[in-house]
Amino acid sequence: MRIRMRLPGWRGGLRARLVIAFILVTLAAIASAATAGYISARNSLLAADQDRAIRDLRQRVTALAPELQYPPDQETLNAFAAQLPGNATVTYRDLQSTTESAHVIINPELRDAVRDHTRVQVQYVSTPTGPELVIGMPVTIWQPGDASQPSGLEVYSGHDLAPTYQQVQVQSRTAWLVGAVAVPFAILVGLLSSNGVLRPVRDLRHATRRLSAGDLTARLRVRGTDELADLAHTFNETADELERTIAELQRLEEDARRFVADVSHELRTPLSAMLAVTDVLEADVPRMPDDAARSAGLLVRETRRLTRLVEDLMEVSRFDAGTASLILEEVDVGEAIRATLVARNWDDTVDLDLPRDVRAQVDRRRLDVIIANLVGNALRHGRPPVTVVLHADRDWIEVVVNDHGDGIPDDALPHVFDRFFKADTARGRSESSGLGLAIAQQNARIHGGDIEVGNVPGGGARFVVRLRRNADQNLNEVQHDPDDQ
Repeated sequence: MRIRMRLPGWRGGLRARLVIAFILVTLAAIASAATAGYISARNSLLAADQDRAIRDLRQRVTALAPELQYPPDQETLNAFAAQLPGNATVTYRDLQSTTESAHVIINPELRDAVRDHTRVQVQYVSTPTGPELVIGMPVTIWQPGDASQPSGLEVYSGHDLAPTYQQVQVQSRTAWLVGAVAVPFAILVGLLSSNGVLRPVRDLRHATRRLSAGDLTARLRVRGTDELADLAHTFNETADELERTIAELQRLEEDARRFVADVSHELRTPLSAMLAVTDVLEADVPRMPDDAARSAGLLVRETRRLTRLVEDLMEVSRFDAGTASLILEEVDVGEAIRATLVARNWDDTVDLDLPRDVRAQVDRRRLDVIIANLVGNALRHGRPPVTVVLHADRDWIEVVVNDHGDGIPDDALPHVFDRFFKADTARGRSESSGLGLAIAQQNARIHGGDIEVGNVPGGGARFVVRLRRNADQNLNEVQHDPDDQ
């Protein structure tokens, strides 16, 4: 199975393209060398054979011509032709030798060239027995005073080129055979060369994967001074800068997290005192004048809002620091949800579908936070009826909270769980801290679950909470969403 999975990548990878290119270049070089060798061998062999045939014919004609009777008759022509090599034909004006073995094809163009020039002429012709060289030679006679003049005799001799062409074909086949034997060696050399060329690329791929997986120590070894070495050096510089930047961001994030936690902790003590005072002040509001009563009511509301904000910030800081933990107990999930709504006087305004005896190992306080935030969000920003439905199977419980309002804008859905996010930017201050949904999501994730959000086709927003029925202690570490950092 591993071979099947790797082969397609090898076929379409850089190594395959390099090896194929190397083979194609090798084949092109072999073809070019074989073709050039064939042409060179053919030309040299044909030239040598032609020179040898012309030399033999000239020597024979030179030896026999002085003994001829001029002007020659038919019998003289036949006797002369019989003594020449290559089944020769001899002509003299209108006479032509008629030996039985003579079968030379005399082309009119060749005859005209021999008559117009005083030197040897050749022509390549094809015959039923194979290629043939036809040599046309004028016969000259010597006169007193070492002067030569045409005798009128013309000798035409055929020379069989089949043996020469066979020799050329043998050399050509030998060249192609050597080229075919060289192809496996070319493949081997291509593989070895591709390994050397692709090693830096593979190292870069592995280092990039390590870097993308979060290993900021991934670096490349710089070898040589070529372009790949420059690429490795650039990668290392980029990784160094990325590591430095991330370290700085982590330091800033840790400072900000510590600052929020410290401020929230420092505000808790004075806020506790202020809450005690506002409780007393709220009890005296009915006996205060109208202006004083309004001011006291505003002070009470803002103090409580500030207290909730500080508590939410402290909860978020615990999630960020990884110190949030679960206190698991077996609870009846339906009854726990109902108790959450009754405690906030929401049981009369929310439609419930809660099966009995759906039990799970959960943190009761964190389940209360999840349900309170989702239902409170639906009551504040949606329209009734708000429904809460509980589903369960062997491993999971699922709580669905629906409202019948206008829903959440599509562009706001990805940001619903962002901290301090408001889908309606025109909405002013509210009792919400802006952290409720983010805290609800983190509480679901610490249980090994999550919260999904969407819109109901008929109108309204839908939040779906999924929690494990048996949350284990190894889920105590919060699974952070990168957008929450």
